[in-house]
Amino acid sequence: MARNRYDQDEILEDRFDVNQLKRLGNYIKPYKGKMFFVLFLMLSSSGLQMFIPKFFQMEMDEYIPAEDMRGIVIVTILAAAIIIYSVICTRVKITLTTRIGQSIIHQIREDLFVHLQELPFSYYDERPHGKIQVRVVNYINNLSDLLSNGILNTITDLCNLVFILIFMFSMNVKLTLVCLCGLPVLIAYVVFLKRKQRSAWQIQSNKQSNLNAYIAESINGIRVTQAFVREKENTNIFNHLSMSYRHAWMRAVIYNFCMGPMVDLISTVTTAFIYVIGVSAIISGDIKVGVVTAFTAYITRFWQPVNTIASFYNSVLTAISYLERIFETIDEPVEVTDVPGAGEMPEIHGDVAFEHVNFSYEEGIGILKDLSFKVKQGETVAIVGPTGAGKTTIVNLLSRFYNVDSGKVLIDGVDISQVTLRSLRTQMGVMMQDSFIFSGTIMDNIRYGNKEATDEQVISAAKVVCAHDFIVQMEDGYQTQVNERGNRLSVGQRQLISFARALLADPAILILDEATSSIDTETELVLQEGLAKLLDGRTSFVIAHRLSTIKNADRIMYVDQGQILESGSHDQLLEEGGYYQQLYLSQYKDIVQEII
Repeated sequence: MARNRYDQDEILEDRFDVNQLKRLGNYIKPYKGKMFFVLFLMLSSSGLQMFIPKFFQMEMDEYIPAEDMRGIVIVTILAAAIIIYSVICTRVKITLTTRIGQSIIHQIREDLFVHLQELPFSYYDERPHGKIQVRVVNYINNLSDLLSNGILNTITDLCNLVFILIFMFSMNVKLTLVCLCGLPVLIAYVVFLKRKQRSAWQIQSNKQSNLNAYIAESINGIRVTQAFVREKENTNIFNHLSMSYRHAWMRAVIYNFCMGPMVDLISTVTTAFIYVIGVSAIISGDIKVGVVTAFTAYITRFWQPVNTIASFYNSVLTAISYLERIFETIDEPVEVTDVPGAGEMPEIHGDVAFEHVNFSYEEGIGILKDLSFKVKQGETVAIVGPTGAGKTTIVNLLSRFYNVDSGKVLIDGVDISQVTLRSLRTQMGVMMQDSFIFSGTIMDNIRYGNKEATDEQVISAAKVVCAHDFIVQMEDGYQTQVNERGNRLSVGQRQLISFARALLADPAILILDEATSSIDTETELVLQEGLAKLLDGRTSFVIAHRLSTIKNADRIMYVDQGQILESGSHDQLLEEGGYYQQLYLSQYKDIVQEII
C-alpha cells in the first residue's frame, strides 16, 4: 500500500532527555506545599506500618509463650490504630493528588492551547490538524496517572525501602544481605530494557498521532468521500493505520510487562533462599520463629515498592515520549508577536501605505518585491491578478498575519510592527473565501465580532446584507443551532452571515478576500446595496476574480509577480488596454460563451 502523509512518522529522540522532566517540575512547583503535606501523611503512615510485623514477632516470641494477654491486646490495638490511620491518610492522599494532578494537566493544556492560538498559519498548513489535536487531548491525558499518583507514590516507596531496610538490618544482617543479592540483577535488567521501552513508546505515540490525523480528516471530508465512492479505499487506509497503531501499542505494552515478572522472579528466588536459611537457623537455634515470620513479612513489603518503582519507571518512559511532543509544540516559535515596548494602535482613520515592502514565505523565493503604494482614508481598493501573484499576501501583511522581510506597512503613519496585535486587529475586519461558522446559534455567530452588540443590532446587520430573510425562515430563527463549520447552511448563506458579522464589528479597515465568490449572481445583485453600505466610509481592500463585483471600486490594482503593474479606475484601465483589459475581456468572453 502506498504511504500517505498520515503514515509519516515524526523524528524520534535517541536520548532520554531529563530536561523534559525538569520542565514538568516547573508545573508542579506551585503545588509543592500540598504535595509535601501528602508526602508527610504517606511517610508517617508507611513508617508506622513498619511496626506491624515487629508486633507479630513480639507476640509470637514473647507474649504468646508468656501467656501475656495484656501485651497481646496492647499490640493488637496499636496495630488496629495504625491501620485506621493509614486508611485515612490514603483517602486524603487520593483526593489531594487527584486534584493536584488534574490542575497541572489543566495548566499544561491551557499553555499549549494558548500557544497554538498564536502560531503562524504556516504551522497549520504543514501539519494535519488531527496530529495537533492529539497532543492537546490524548497526550496530555496520558500524563494523568503520572501526575496524580506516580510521583508521590514513588517518593513514598523509596522512603519505605529505607524504613524496611532499617528494620530488616536491625533484625538480622545475614538474611537482609541475602534479600539484597537480587538487586544488581534487577538493575542490569532495567538498563538493558530501558532503551527498547523508550523507543517502543515513541513509536506508539507517532502511530496514535497518524491515526488521529486521518480520522479527523475523514470526518471533515465525508461528503467528498461519499460523492466519489471512496469508502472502501478510506477503510483500507484506516485499517492500515489502525493496525500499525495496534502493533506499536502491543510492542510497547509487552516491554512494559517484562518488568513485573522479572521483579516477581527475583523476589521469589530470594524469598526461597531466606526460607531455607531461616529454617536452618531455627533448627540450629540461632533464630527464633517470630524473627523469620516478621522477616518474611518485611521481604514482601520490600519487593512491593521495588515493583512500584519499576512500574513508575515505565510510566516515566511513556510520559517522556508524550512530553517531547507536547513541549515540542510549545517550543514552536511564534513568528508574529508584539515587539518589546509595543504601544497601542491609535484609533484608525484609514490611511494605508506600503513602503518598499519585500516578503517571502520561503527564503530566496520572493513573493512581494519592493512594493509601494498609498491608499487614502475611505477609499475602496480592488486587487486583481493571476493566481499566486501576491494579492492575498498584501492583505495578510496589512493584518500583520506575517512580518515583512524589509520595508514598512503604515496605517495613519504608524508602523504596524511597533503596535500590539490586539489593538491593531480589533480595528480591522477580514472576510475570507472560506467563511468559518462556529458551532452555536446564528445569533452568536454574527455577534462573534462584537460581543456587546444587542439582538436588535445583530438583526439590523443581517438585514443590511440580505441575510435576514433566510434566517427567519429557519426553525428557530436567529436561535437556530448550526453545526461545526456551519454544515447546515449553504456556502452562500455562510458568507452572508460572515458579511453581517463584519458589518456588526464596524471595522475601520475592511478586507474582503473572495468574500462573494460563493454567492449566486441574483443574491449578489441584491447584496450590492448592502455591500455599498458596508464599504461606505471605511478603507476597504477587495480581492475578487469576478470583476463585476469591483467595477465601482475607487481604484483597481493589477498585481503580478509581486509588483503592481497597473493602477487606476475600471474605466481608466480599460482605456489603457493593458493587463486589466485582457483579464476583463477574457472573463467577458467566458460569460458570453456561457450565455450562448
